[in-house]
Amino acid sequence: MKYIIVTGFEPFLGEEINPSLEVLKLLPDTINGYKIIKKGLPVIFNKCFNEIPELINEYNPKYIIHIGQAGGRSKITPERVAINIDDTCSVDNENKTYTDVIIKQDGEKAYFSSIPIKKIVERLKQKSIPASISNSAGTYVCNNLLYNSLYYIDKNSLDIKAGFIHIPFTNEQVVNKGNIASMNLSDIKIGIETILEVITSE
Repeated sequence: MKYIIVTGFEPFLGEEINPSLEVLKLLPDTINGYKIIKKGLPVIFNKCFNEIPELINEYNPKYIIHIGQAGGRSKITPERVAINIDDTCSVDNENKTYTDVIIKQDGEKAYFSSIPIKKIVERLKQKSIPASISNSAGTYVCNNLLYNSLYYIDKNSLDIKAGFIHIPFTNEQVVNKGNIASMNLSDIKIGIETILEVITSE
């Protein structure tokens, strides 16, 4: 059996839901002959990565796809790069903030995503799903998770391709937020399924 690990995050910063976790519940169990291993993760610096090595050891996946909420974005955005820094005034779910903290002292300054981000965006647009490449995963927990994953893959010389997909708020999240972009969860589901189809067809 071939495996692809797909992760989402718990709610954070006062939100009642996180669309990345909600969309996991809607994904099929298999896609293109790959069994999808779905895992919710904590929005906590570094601890977000704690269970990933165990999942890698258990399933020997070909791909790891992380999904996270990017409130305010209007499109599904695959990330191009993760950088070796934690720096945020927003607290994580342990109420901690970080300023100019290096994630891995022996790590590269940055690691590039190894999934086909341009092909993903092209395919999403073909399905009328708003999409664009993001050149910054930020310096919050999402970037921390992607950096840790790519660092682990690099240091252990693993044949795994990994990337991060940011998705907008769902419509229900912005009802009382004013003029903030959002997307139907059903469209997000179509978008993530399309991304997984592209990746597993490589």
